[in-house]
Amino acid sequence: MAKLREIFRAESKYRAFLLSIVIFAVAFGLYKGIIDNYLAEIVGMSEFDKGVSEFFRELPGVLLVFVLAVLYLFSAENIYKIGAVLMVVGMTMQAVVPPTRVMVTLAIFVYSLGEHIQLGMKHTLALEYAKEGHGGAALGCQSAVYQFGTLAGYGAVIGIFLLAGRGSRLFIPLFALSALGLMLGLLVSLRMTGSSSTDATKRRFYFHRKYTTYYLLEIFYGARKQIFFTFGPYVLVLFYGASAMTISLLFAVAAVCSFIASPIVGKIIDRFGYKVVMVTDTLVLVFVCCAYGFAHHIFPKHVAFVICCVNYVLDAIISLAAMASNVYVQDLSDSVDETRATITTGVSVNHLVSILIALFGGWIWYKLGIETLFVLSALLGLCNSAYAATIKSPARANAV
Repeated sequence: MAKLREIFRAESKYRAFLLSIVIFAVAFGLYKGIIDNYLAEIVGMSEFDKGVSEFFRELPGVLLVFVLAVLYLFSAENIYKIGAVLMVVGMTMQAVVPPTRVMVTLAIFVYSLGEHIQLGMKHTLALEYAKEGHGGAALGCQSAVYQFGTLAGYGAVIGIFLLAGRGSRLFIPLFALSALGLMLGLLVSLRMTGSSSTDATKRRFYFHRKYTTYYLLEIFYGARKQIFFTFGPYVLVLFYGASAMTISLLFAVAAVCSFIASPIVGKIIDRFGYKVVMVTDTLVLVFVCCAYGFAHHIFPKHVAFVICCVNYVLDAIISLAAMASNVYVQDLSDSVDETRATITTGVSVNHLVSILIALFGGWIWYKLGIETLFVLSALLGLCNSAYAATIKSPARANAV
């Protein structure tokens, strides 16, 4: 607690803010740990259906800049609370609506809309509540709290299934428990009575010719990332029959490994440069994608399953290299506001590609098989690296 007082302003509502984040994260861990199994086992979503549901889950990321523009009169605290309300509504719907494709997808969309609205405010509030010169520490603290809560949610799913046994009867109670957690988080967030201004860079698009390479890199990365994020766990559930407990354990392991690897990757970027990192991470990526798509042709199915789990964790670590593109933007930009606006626009571009890949990816899996889907992911990664290889270091960096 003493360390928090060194980072955040005493008069701010940082305690309620951080407490709400950890509660929301636990609720998300409960939800994320079972949603893929619920869609496969109860709703009966096929490969293509999963792509359609992912289209609507990612759609709020594209719409976010317009939503925040509509809400520009509200404070960051109130927008954060609006996001919480939508999350509660979406999760409650998930627990009570009939398990049909349309209704479940609608619930996913409502929850995701609230989640994306909150994502747009978390960094703003962390920076607003931080003492001068402690913005980075505040963002790091917020991120660590969220990761801890998510891990606790995954752990709760694992514990519940260990105690109650494997069974689809637990899905609805877990959704209800997640909804209750979100409601508690909303009540805690009501204590955030400040009037922080929103970050204007999150409410508009910013395009400049000098960032063309960055936007294209985000297109390639968004497409590649979406294939693994959407279909990686679903392959384990639908093709290999992984249980919700197994998936939650896998997510937990991936989160811990990413947490440990994140500062290491950051140091590698500083030591060797963003260009080297963006190019070389593909060598591992090609292996990961090929192993994911073809392991069942080479090894017995139970061995192939373990190989895919290991490669899912490797992909999570590889994805950390995406932070190199943010360093690239920082080198090109002339101000902090320009950096924020450019990265925000890049995230929107990333989401736009993601929703298209979600649809086409489901169709490719359905028609051509998982082998073709993950070969496509490897090719997109190669395109990303080939394009990153064309990057020229900014003159300012050379001067330094």
